[in-house]
Amino acid sequence: MERTFAIIKPNAFADGNSGKIISRIYDEGFKVVGLKKLYLSKVEAEGFYYVHKERPFFAELTDFMSSGPCVVMVLEADNAIQKWRDLMGATNPADATEGTLRRQFGASLGENATHGSDAPDTAAFEMGYFFSGLELL
Repeated sequence: MERTFAIIKPNAFADGNSGKIISRIYDEGFKVVGLKKLYLSKVEAEGFYYVHKERPFFAELTDFMSSGPCVVMVLEADNAIQKWRDLMGATNPADATEGTLRRQFGASLGENATHGSDAPDTAAFEMGYFFSGLELL
């Protein structure tokens, strides 16, 4: 079993789609081992996305991620990282395959409804940013 980190972003939360996304997560065979609803501050968003700090979209991304509540999760499944990325779909919802979460719930490249870790080391950092070991069941 592998674990990965996931976020239901502020636009999907505001649109009332968190429950639908979580339902899909369970339907696809993931176990949710950690889940929190929270409101990231700008500083927290900047810390989480620090790897993008030199990118031109950093300010827009961190403004968006601190614009409203989101849901952070740790998911578990066989090959969880790739499985979650496949379920999310392409970063740009317009390019995402029909039936993926970003195609269904994403509004734009910047407001694409979900986030997921891209590698085991990234997942370890991201899970640790939001969850202590005692919170993961």
